[in-house]
Amino acid sequence: MSDSRYYKRTIMKEQMNSKILNDTRNLRVYLPPGYNELSSYPVIYCQDGEQFFNFGRVATHATRLILDEDLEPVIIVGIDVKLANRTAEYAPDGDRFQLYKQFFIDELLPFVEEKYPVRKDVDNRIVAGDSLGGTVSLHLALDHPELFRKVISLSGAFLDRTQARVELEDDLSWLDLYMLIGLQEDKVKTDRGTYDFLEANRVTKEILLEKKTKLEYVEKDGEHLWGFWQNELDEILAYFLKG
Repeated sequence: MSDSRYYKRTIMKEQMNSKILNDTRNLRVYLPPGYNELSSYPVIYCQDGEQFFNFGRVATHATRLILDEDLEPVIIVGIDVKLANRTAEYAPDGDRFQLYKQFFIDELLPFVEEKYPVRKDVDNRIVAGDSLGGTVSLHLALDHPELFRKVISLSGAFLDRTQARVELEDDLSWLDLYMLIGLQEDKVKTDRGTYDFLEANRVTKEILLEKKTKLEYVEKDGEHLWGFWQNELDEILAYFLKG
């Protein structure tokens, strides 16, 4: 991506105070080329916002696709996470998991929707995450299908608790999920131990298909790293936003 046009973009920095989390949360808000506050835009909410922008280069990918590939202009909101709290907020058994989901629904969405012209209907709202970020994104959709029906999972940590949560659903035909997993993710080291994310995603895929999920499932060579995920973002963004 050597074209200088791709790097001329607007990224707003926001800080919001959360009563629910008893904490502040930094946001990065990407505004697309030709942004007009009188227009309205679909929106992508990204967990691990700093990583999505710095390592995933999501703003650069989106700009190139909008300028050159007829991608629908989109606003992208990155929600930064404090690494010390990441597992507690993103993991289903984390002691801040329920609080984080409540923050997302009751504070984050109203904050963004008041300040930016994002579309508020469920078909124009996407939630995205990597690893445990993919986990909490899927749980947000399962718990709030009236708000989220489109989910991007980059090597989601879809372990036992998430599989059990999916099993509770009778019909997931409303859910549109893009799952990416690397073939070299069979021994992923985490702060809780080493896990076979590849097998976990394969098992979860079968459960989701049984529930009639609209599923785009991609397996290819790759490790549990942004170096793998960032190269797939073009295709993933196009899946949801290209006409």
